[in-house]
Amino acid sequence: MPELRCEAVRWVNDEPFPGIVEVQFVDAAGHRWSLFDKTPIFTRSAALTPDSFYPVQVTVACIILDGAMRPAGDELVAVSLAPDGVTTPDGRDTFTVSRGQLIL
Repeated sequence: MPELRCEAVRWVNDEPFPGIVEVQFVDAAGHRWSLFDKTPIFTRSAALTPDSFYPVQVTVACIILDGAMRPAGDELVAVSLAPDGVTTPDGRDTFTVSRGQLIL
């Protein structure tokens, strides 16, 4: 499954277990988005703790919905963060990002 590269920027809360972190990424238009969820959603191979040194490179599972080319030749992809139910605080889960931000 593809994954979107992100950065865990801070520990938010110890509850609910195992803890909540804030993760950010920048979309193709340059807008910075924040996601808040339990640490295992973003850390498939390493654990985050309140004592981790932030920012930390993490990923979130995604589904590729569509692709397009920018005039500069960069490929853009529409992705959904639906596999793990991750959304922004206002409920958004679909974004356009550069293909280079994905791990395929």
